[in-house]
Amino acid sequence: MYGQIQYDPGKPIYLQIIRHIREKIASGEWQPGDRVPPVRDLALEFGVNPNTMQRSLSELERDGLVYSERTSGRFITKDSALINKVREDMALEFVVSYISDMTLIGYTPEEIRGRLEEALQSINFSQPKEENI
Repeated sequence: MYGQIQYDPGKPIYLQIIRHIREKIASGEWQPGDRVPPVRDLALEFGVNPNTMQRSLSELERDGLVYSERTSGRFITKDSALINKVREDMALEFVVSYISDMTLIGYTPEEIRGRLEEALQSINFSQPKEENI
């Protein structure tokens, strides 16, 4: 699963890993209180050096999404308000990116709204989504 990640060469890999893990937390794939796999396991799965993975997890700890217990490892925060904020921030980022891209190719706000409505009506929300980074 992770071995198939296509990293963007224009962005630091540790930031792309952080984003991927934030998506897993925001989507509920990684639940509050879940134990995070060990650094070496994650490094193998993501196809990166353990130091890169350690840096990503340290940043997530600084953000409060992950916490450490000395003898037990790392865990996903149980702070549902923080997880909801991350989810909302990511949603806003996706929407702003979409609007910016549509504006670049000449769409007006009304046309963008229309395209969104069309897409919402045509999407089957019961199908699993593809993973993207």
